[in-house]
Amino acid sequence: MAERKPIESWLTDMDGVLIHEGVPIPGADAFIKKLRESGRPFLVLTNNSIYTPRDLHARLSRMGLDVPVDHIWTSALATAQFLDDQRPGGTAYVIGEAGLTTALHDIGYVLTDHDPDYVVLGETRTYSFEAMTKAVRLINAGARFIATNPDETGPSTEGPLPATGAVAALITKATGQRPYFAGKPNPLMMRTGLNAIGAHSETSAMIGDRMDTDVLAGMEAGMQTFLVLTGLTTSDQVEKFPYRPSKIVDSIADLVDRI
Repeated sequence: MAERKPIESWLTDMDGVLIHEGVPIPGADAFIKKLRESGRPFLVLTNNSIYTPRDLHARLSRMGLDVPVDHIWTSALATAQFLDDQRPGGTAYVIGEAGLTTALHDIGYVLTDHDPDYVVLGETRTYSFEAMTKAVRLINAGARFIATNPDETGPSTEGPLPATGAVAALITKATGQRPYFAGKPNPLMMRTGLNAIGAHSETSAMIGDRMDTDVLAGMEAGMQTFLVLTGLTTSDQVEKFPYRPSKIVDSIADLVDRI
C-alpha cells in the first residue's frame, strides 16, 4: 500500500467531535487553537442546515471555541453550491431555517412556491403538514427533489429528534421520488469544502464520530479518516462496517499533537 502524504489540511465534524449537547469535548479548544496557530487550512463541518456560519461561530464562541466564520461549512452551503453549479439563478420551494434560506439567497436563488425548479428540504424544528403537502404536490408537478442531508434523527438534550432524512422518506413515500442529498455521506460536501479552502484530498484528513457519514464521506473523497469515540459510533460497532477509518482514537484530544 502506498504511503500517505503528510496531512496539511483538516476537516472535522462538529457534534460528537468538538461539542456534545452544547458542551465542548475536552481537547476541542486546544485542537482549534493549534490549528489556527499553525496556519493550516481547516473546516468545521456540520450536516445541520438550521444555522448560518455566523450563527454557528457565535454559538461556538460562547462555548470557548473560536472558529472563524469562513472556517465553517454546512450542508446548507454545500446544497447551495450544488444548485448554483447545476442551475444558476434558479428557483426553489424551501422547507428549512435561516441557514438554508440564507445560503440560497446568497447564490441568487428566488424562493417561491410557484412552479419552482427545486423543492429543497432542510432541517427545521417546525416541520408542518401544510409545508410537506405543498412539497409533495410541487414534486408531483415536476419540481426536482433535493435534501440537505440524509440524517434520520438529530440529537437533543431530551433524546433523538426526527431529522431531514426521516421527513425526506415521508415525501418520497408520497411521491415516489427520492431526493438528491448534498450533505454527508455524499463526498460532494467534502470536495466542495476542500475547494473552499484550497486544499487537496491527498493531503487532507477528516475527523468524525460516525462511520456511516463522516468516515464514509471522507474515505470516498480520498482523505485520511479519523474516528473519535466521543459521539455516535462505538468501538465495538466499527467491525460491523465493510470499511474502516485510517485510525481510531478516543477523542479529539488525541489529535492535537498531529497538527
